Amino acid sequence: MCGIVGYIGERDVVDVLLDGMRRMEYRGYDSAGMALLDGDRFEVVREIGRVAELEKVVLGRGLTGRLGIGHTRWATHGGVTVENAHPQSDGSGRFVLVHNGIIENYLDLKEELEAQGDQFLSQTDTEVVVHYLARLYSGDMLQALVELQKRLRGSYALVILRRDDPDGFFCVRRGSPLVLGSGEGENFCVSDVAALLPYTRKVLYLEEGDIAQVSRGGLRIWDEEGTVKVPPVHEVDWDVSMVDKGGYSHFMLKEINEQGAVVRSSLKGRIEGGRVDLSDELQWTAETVASWRSLHIVACGTSYYASLVAERALSRWTDLDVRVDIASEYRHRTVRTDAKTLAVFVSQSGETADTIAAQRVARGLGAHCLAITNVRGSTLAREVHDTLLLKAGPEIGVAATKTFMGQMSVLYLLALYLGRLRGGITAAEESRLVEELNQLPYKVEATVAREESLSELARIYAERRDFLFLGRGYSFPVALEGALKLKEISYVHAEGYAAGEMKHGPIALLDEKVPVITVIPRDSLYEKTLSNILEAKARKSPIIALGTDGDDLLKSYADHIITVPWTDEAFTPFLTVIPLQLFAYHVAKRRGCDIDKPRNLAKSVTVE
Repeated sequence: MCGIVGYIGERDVVDVLLDGMRRMEYRGYDSAGMALLDGDRFEVVREIGRVAELEKVVLGRGLTGRLGIGHTRWATHGGVTVENAHPQSDGSGRFVLVHNGIIENYLDLKEELEAQGDQFLSQTDTEVVVHYLARLYSGDMLQALVELQKRLRGSYALVILRRDDPDGFFCVRRGSPLVLGSGEGENFCVSDVAALLPYTRKVLYLEEGDIAQVSRGGLRIWDEEGTVKVPPVHEVDWDVSMVDKGGYSHFMLKEINEQGAVVRSSLKGRIEGGRVDLSDELQWTAETVASWRSLHIVACGTSYYASLVAERALSRWTDLDVRVDIASEYRHRTVRTDAKTLAVFVSQSGETADTIAAQRVARGLGAHCLAITNVRGSTLAREVHDTLLLKAGPEIGVAATKTFMGQMSVLYLLALYLGRLRGGITAAEESRLVEELNQLPYKVEATVAREESLSELARIYAERRDFLFLGRGYSFPVALEGALKLKEISYVHAEGYAAGEMKHGPIALLDEKVPVITVIPRDSLYEKTLSNILEAKARKSPIIALGTDGDDLLKSYADHIITVPWTDEAFTPFLTVIPLQLFAYHVAKRRGCDIDKPRNLAKSVTVE
């Protein structure tokens, strides 16, 4: 989950590395470091903490150059120390490298090297890799990297400087993302496209096992056996303004405010004549769609909760047997998947390790695989049969907000499309739902505009240590997502629960110190959820009800009421999740938490 950046060109490499590391700091911020090649001498600087701490040291030393690599770390092997920060070097000082991923057999390799006399200064698997590379190298860098990959087990993105090579650096990619950027007289290697936006829109995505040489004059790429490859160059359609705060105090708040535009963008070009049409993106025949009997949706974290919302819509509008699974569980157990299964994999980055591994399992068993992701050239998007993009633009805040909205939008479009193709929904019903779908961006924006009331609510409850979030039906996954947001950025214990299950355990926790946030729009389960509010109120818990505009009945049930505009029951999650995002944001702000970079978390989980 670490962030990697490499550069060679005419710009000051220190400026490029620091800028790239800042833009990718959401991938890890335990420590940071960089290495510059100055003639035949390495300048290596490493610091504990954020990129800003590294910047102070680098600028204080007046370092400059035209070739270098940088790294911002999310700790795996070894604690957060300067010794464990990257770059790591071999004992002779011929190589330095940065690494994202986990080497599973590093202890075996370390024992082998120690038996040959190598000594190690860190607890990292990364230092083992650079030592092993030094042992393998005998003058041919490509051959050494081909051999290195045969010895390593696990996931890795490596960027390597060699002391006697002032003309560029090498990259290796397996399991962890690496993107090359092509410029005029300059070239780049990064973990995430967002770091390239100020410099170039031309990118090349490395495949599994690829080896690349990045020099001032160009890019050369080989496969894992050392055979030359010529991958396509892609033009990124993101804009550099998308990775700036745009006047907001935090990226999270900016991204919450962008959610109306995200829904609008997700729908654009996919609705025609009162119905959903995905035929330009999904080349599915009527026979293929009719052959499917089951639909598996697989995801992690917030993407999993978006999938749980969509499960209810898919079950309502199609006759498919729908199941939603956590990727880390799906990939490790026996699943009934075959050619009659449509398997949908949901990942914001398209680089989530467990989701990619689950996709490989399903595809290996014959399933037709569809990715729903925000990144066109991601590993997941390249490996599946079909892809639907969120069109949400880059999301920088670690806590997902606008991509949750985008994922729901695309999953709902898929549900309506499949419903029509399989005859599970009438033309009139689809037209009615599509009309309401078209109104959602405006209702989302109207809901976001009610931020002030959430700030006041956060003032009242910011110091509470425990919260219970309840919901039924479409609102149950929203309760889960609301609790997750509060945990992620406020470090407050919060549990999301199906309201009907409250009496099966959680009710024992309730008292006047535990607020209960109940998601209760005017839907088919409204009266049942009201009874759960009464049960919580009887235990003296403060009640925060999240309902629908004009619902005066809630006033006699709740201590605090938040409302959202009316929409069809199926679309309520698009609106009810927003107050929960804003509540979490303002609680975190009042508690003095680092909202965009919460402790122990990273944006993209690219290791198991």
